[in-house]
Amino acid sequence: MPMNAVYRGPVDLPEVIPVFPLPGALLLPRGQMPLNIFEPRYLAMVDDALRDGHRLIGMIQPDTAHPKPDDKPQLYKIGCAGRITQLAESGDGRYLLELTGVARFRVEQELKVSTDYRQCRVTFAPFADDFVARKGEDAVDRDALLRALRGFLKVNNLKADWDGIENAPNEALVNALAMMSPYGPPEKQAMLEAMDLKSRAEILVALTEIELAKNSNSGETPLQ
Repeated sequence: MPMNAVYRGPVDLPEVIPVFPLPGALLLPRGQMPLNIFEPRYLAMVDDALRDGHRLIGMIQPDTAHPKPDDKPQLYKIGCAGRITQLAESGDGRYLLELTGVARFRVEQELKVSTDYRQCRVTFAPFADDFVARKGEDAVDRDALLRALRGFLKVNNLKADWDGIENAPNEALVNALAMMSPYGPPEKQAMLEAMDLKSRAEILVALTEIELAKNSNSGETPLQ
């Protein structure tokens, strides 16, 4: 989705952003994520993001394997900032948003703030390539990706818009499939933290092949 703002590199983004911890949620650069916002603290977060002009929200997963001593869940160190590119009011107090991914970030420090939502000092510098659309997509093994997708759809009796898939650039295809994948938070985090698009596609294919193998094995007649 086109954005009114143009981000050329890490220096175009603020050092402090609000973060929205959401398990299993994966946002990637130039990907679109719909959100249904209803908690008062996150309604306030959206209002403040719109007010400050950046319109950015940092999507990040809670790291439940490493709990904090307080009542707030620990956060993974890597998340992805998205810009609010669509907003609608539901009429019953909710916001219906769409975030468009801008770039990944690394949390440097969670700040002590007066807001009910959490805010972090972050750096985008390790992910400068995220600002370059379609970076590295020629290295993606598209055939392997499509084979894995066909197998997944067949096992789960699902259909897909193959015309759209065939015409999608590698970056859009890999990131969309990663974001929509049914895998758990650790697997989603691994895809988020992948060094490049090629690595992300390889992780996605490997996860899918593991799931296909499980389904295949579960359908075998056990030996007596």
